[in-house]
Amino acid sequence: MSSPTHPRFRSALFAPANQLGVLQKLPRSRPDLAILDLEDAVPDRPDAKQQARDVAVEAQAWLAAHYPKQAVYLRLNAVHSPHFAADLAALRPSLAGVVLPKLEHAAELEEAVRLLRARGLHHLQIMAGLETVAGVEHAAELLQGPSEGPGKGPVTSVYFGAEDYVADLGGVRTGAGLEVLYPRSRVAMLARLSGVAAFDIVVTKLRDDDAFLQDARTGRSLGYGGKLCIHPAQVALAHEVFSPSPEEIKRAWALLAAYEEGQQEGRGVIAFEGQMVDAPMLVRARAVLASAEVEA
Repeated sequence: MSSPTHPRFRSALFAPANQLGVLQKLPRSRPDLAILDLEDAVPDRPDAKQQARDVAVEAQAWLAAHYPKQAVYLRLNAVHSPHFAADLAALRPSLAGVVLPKLEHAAELEEAVRLLRARGLHHLQIMAGLETVAGVEHAAELLQGPSEGPGKGPVTSVYFGAEDYVADLGGVRTGAGLEVLYPRSRVAMLARLSGVAAFDIVVTKLRDDDAFLQDARTGRSLGYGGKLCIHPAQVALAHEVFSPSPEEIKRAWALLAAYEEGQQEGRGVIAFEGQMVDAPMLVRARAVLASAEVEA
């Protein structure tokens, strides 16, 4: 299987679209993606949504002028919501992408893509939010796109929303997180099959670095490449977890060097640190070094 075709993203930092001062500070923590949020962070009232759209338009212009290298996305309200059509007017060409939350069916995605193209916004990358039982169930058709192959669909990144998922399921959110292990794993797996960047769940404990790091490490072990962040301090923690450490890089170089030496000596199988080197270990080592090169 080929490697994923998406850019490497480790962090996506959300901020309420109705708070200009907060939006202007988004790039200070250096997130890979800065997301202006018209959905959950804004009260569900028509007047509040419109005020947030106006602020978001101003923020997009300000960020483009002052931080032109910062990738900025706008999270709209759900396609099936009464606010979606009006949200489209807040999109500006300076954006790098758009977030479509609570996607559940391919028809919703197709409608959103059609409307974006009608506005001439063909360049916008699409992040899909899978936050409901139906969204997780239909994840394959939402992420994989047409039959041309991985990375050819309209979606370029995805996140799993654990809080909304459990609420929709009627379950109970726990510290252990076993209630979301299956959907969390499923979204990461299907993102990998689809060549789509995958962002792991939010950690709501804002001042608990240990809780964030532990949860992020779990997400990384499940195959996620980055983390949703709701506080600037979480960005550096996400980068710490989702970037290869100096020790990992050193070990990867040593493993590949040992393998190449074995190949030159005609040994098909070699041992490294007391363990037989097989194909998955080589793939992992090369992925570590590729990640380090991208982030250098």
